[in-house]
Amino acid sequence: MKVHFLSIVVLIMCLFPLGAEEFLYKHQAGDQYRILSTVHQDVFVNNRLSHTAEILNRIAVEVTAESNGTGTHRAIFQTSERAGNTVGRSFQWAREYESIFDRDPLGRMKIDKKYFMPVVRDVPVFPNRSIEVGERWTYEGHEMHDFRDNYGIVEPYRIPFTANYRYVGNREWKGKTFPAFSVSYRIDSRPPSVRGVVWPRRIQGASEQMVYWDMVMGQAVAYSEDFRYTFSLSDGRTIEYRGKAEAEIVEAARMDRERMAEEIAEDIDRLAIADVTVRVADEGIVISMDDIRFAPDTAIMLAGEREKLDKVVEILSRYQERDILVGGHTALAGTAEGRQRLSAERAAVVADYLIARGARSPDRVVVRGYGADRPLADNDTEEGRRRNRRVEIIILEN
Repeated sequence: MKVHFLSIVVLIMCLFPLGAEEFLYKHQAGDQYRILSTVHQDVFVNNRLSHTAEILNRIAVEVTAESNGTGTHRAIFQTSERAGNTVGRSFQWAREYESIFDRDPLGRMKIDKKYFMPVVRDVPVFPNRSIEVGERWTYEGHEMHDFRDNYGIVEPYRIPFTANYRYVGNREWKGKTFPAFSVSYRIDSRPPSVRGVVWPRRIQGASEQMVYWDMVMGQAVAYSEDFRYTFSLSDGRTIEYRGKAEAEIVEAARMDRERMAEEIAEDIDRLAIADVTVRVADEGIVISMDDIRFAPDTAIMLAGEREKLDKVVEILSRYQERDILVGGHTALAGTAEGRQRLSAERAAVVADYLIARGARSPDRVVVRGYGADRPLADNDTEEGRRRNRRVEIIILEN
């Protein structure tokens, strides 16, 4: 019996469609990865531009357990911001969140409603089959927002939506090609009132995303998004957010912290940098500039400190693949609010000098003020206060 060749080809194409892929999350206990996310947005109040802002999110994720393909994740979300009129300068630390959640192979999440992060949940979620190029599917998802500062709403605020997906085939992201799919959803709801200073009476919005998937890793390696949301509030104001966002997995080998600290200590001795020490900490490698000098009660750095910073720039240049956090610390004097403000301003001066000298690009430097919350010595002595007035440059795990 003869079978026509074309018939065989048609049969194969029906059983194994060209371009069909089965998208699945792959979890393994012990997996660790980091995600860098940036958001650029314009904020309008009552249809007038209020301000422009950039948000930088650093996310560290560890799969702590795996069972039947479902992974338990522990994630630390660190957020920082800068205003639109400070482009080219460092980002200011905003908040840190911890979250624990399960995700199954199809992407469905199980997470306690007490967690503020991640913001977007149950995206992406895949059908339990191979997907052809051009094929569409839908799944219910939701966003969870932290409105404590903006609206006085204490609990995480949930906004549901229906996500619409389309497999678009291969797409390029930063010179590499990945299978990609689009995700879009629209929101138009009149939510019930909640306890808070103000609350949304109506929420309208839209998100358009492109997700780039690594089939071997079993997870998204990057995504880009255009978004627009409008909140009609109980106090009569209308707040609108328009912007773009993108995120990607950051690849970097784990730091050998002890070895790096030894190398930096040798450089400090070689360069004869006074009042600078190095130590290993939970955050990374800490280069502590003790008793860095500013004009009293100001963030005006004295000219003699620039020579010291230039030598630190030389050290940092050896570890260009690592982001840095610049932390400011004060002695116990004045008010807590004043100490916090001054420590952040002084750290920002140091950070911006490092950026200007080419130590790092602005999106790889975060500033945080600690006030007098992390003393190294006794504030009752002049020597102790001198040690506590410091700026620390922390080389981070990326």
